[in-house]
Amino acid sequence: MAISRRQYDAVVVGAGGAGLRAALQLAEAGLKVAVLSKVFPTRSHTVAAQGGIGAALGNMGEDSWLWHMYDTVKGSDYLGDQDAIEFLCREAPQAIIELEHFGMPFDRNDDGTIYQRPFGGHSSNFGEKPVQRSCCAADRSGHAMLHTLYQRNVRANTQFYVEWMALDLIRDAQGNVLGVTAMEMETGEISILQARATLFATGGAGRIYASTTNAFINTGDGLGIAARAGLPLEDMEFWQFHPTGVAGAGVLITEGVRGEGGYLLNKDGERFMERYAPNMKDLASRDVVARAMATEIKEGRGAGKDADYVLLKLDHLGLETIEKRLPGIREIARKFANVDPVRDPIPVVPTVHYQMGGIPTNYYGEVVVPGANGPNTIVPGFYAAGEVACASVHGANRLGTNSLTDLVVFGKATGDRVIEFLKNNPGQRELPADAADYTLDRMNRLDTRKGGEDPASVARDMRRTMQFHCGVFRFPDTLTEGVAKIREVYERAQHLEIKDKSRVFNTARIEALELLNLIEVARATMVSAEARKESRGAHDRADFHERNDVEWLKHSLWYRDGDRLDYKGVTLKPLTAESFEPKARVY
Repeated sequence: MAISRRQYDAVVVGAGGAGLRAALQLAEAGLKVAVLSKVFPTRSHTVAAQGGIGAALGNMGEDSWLWHMYDTVKGSDYLGDQDAIEFLCREAPQAIIELEHFGMPFDRNDDGTIYQRPFGGHSSNFGEKPVQRSCCAADRSGHAMLHTLYQRNVRANTQFYVEWMALDLIRDAQGNVLGVTAMEMETGEISILQARATLFATGGAGRIYASTTNAFINTGDGLGIAARAGLPLEDMEFWQFHPTGVAGAGVLITEGVRGEGGYLLNKDGERFMERYAPNMKDLASRDVVARAMATEIKEGRGAGKDADYVLLKLDHLGLETIEKRLPGIREIARKFANVDPVRDPIPVVPTVHYQMGGIPTNYYGEVVVPGANGPNTIVPGFYAAGEVACASVHGANRLGTNSLTDLVVFGKATGDRVIEFLKNNPGQRELPADAADYTLDRMNRLDTRKGGEDPASVARDMRRTMQFHCGVFRFPDTLTEGVAKIREVYERAQHLEIKDKSRVFNTARIEALELLNLIEVARATMVSAEARKESRGAHDRADFHERNDVEWLKHSLWYRDGDRLDYKGVTLKPLTAESFEPKARVY
């Protein structure tokens, strides 16, 4: 197969919030930038974010980046790196102001300032009382952000490769990353996109689970590519189950509903969160609310004929507030739950929403591999930002609204670091003669195999295994069994057969390639979860009810070769602030 080659200063894989913010920084610096996206940029999954962007602007009352930092550290169950968390929270207000100047249509107060709503886990004065910190555009904040950033990139002449899929990293003998191999999805043709710097912003991998708020495009492509290149994946046992996905559909109902005054009820009409989080109630951290809901359902207080969901009540907010602040939620409830929240509560269940782990990076977006017996190593020319990366600001549980904050803060910071790297490393490095051989071999096996496994069947078994063996509550026997089962599914995935051998508009081929990325993530998640012998944040084990800071205040690192696990310490020292020492986490 003939391979075309295209050269750029930087290649950004993924056109969500992080990718577009980084690309904008690069393009406005006069660099030649290419952005690859499986979908049109404004259809990237950032478009689905609803509730808002966390930043201590103080428009609704006193607030401080230090309080935001405290809430983020506490939300992470003390597994977040405090240098990165301080960086995130200090930079957040400026990131909001930049978006405002870019033209993002935020909701406004009467005095013209940006409206901010309350959100779960956000507090003033180090947990004293709730604070309004989420900067929002109704319940379509991600939509507004994505369109704003895309338009700015068009203005800056960023080049987009729409409906292209990255396949593998290209590295030389010294370990430098020199770009990616990629496929144009329409034609099936493979190309080399050579770059002096390569940035992954491919988002999460929620599609390893059967029930998820994630779009069908969220297939962990960046994670799978990194794992195949021999790089570790960090903290993959930690998956956030959003408390409120529509029962039976998984579609997200933003935490902003509870921020605006909505609350949860069990079948008896009880506001049960008052028993689990007496202070913050329905605005406790997401893992706390999700486990409370799961407990209510498990103990027989769920609603519906099968008692398998709880109810989210917001009719008391009134039609005017719902139409002004939550119009998209009303539309979602009507379409996916067949209820009008102006009159009736919405049936909701905890649903897989966000991965806290990812490709290990520092807060400049540089991919960092811990040394076996020495210092960490920065992978030259390779960067990651957004959900695919693990800086780690989210630790064991992400604070609501920090996902969008993460995208714009680290998207910009990564762009700045790439610019600095390119100034110090002029010119393209020479491509290895075998730059595309690994990819071509993978594609050839996929295209020619006969009598292999059906990709849809393997994907279904992967999702069932993850849902049952690695859910909200995790049990020792099901985790051990889950490791064995996911390894079996993994072996089956190495022998996929595509019945349609054509390359043009072949969606089966794309789905098989996506499955090969997802299965890497699924294996990393299950193996890491079984190995962590404690409960922390979103990882809740029935045989280890308590957090264990003595043995487990550390990040896990999973390597594809032999399912090897390594660990590294949590950075408890911030950049300038006093350290927040681990303590009991109550709301």
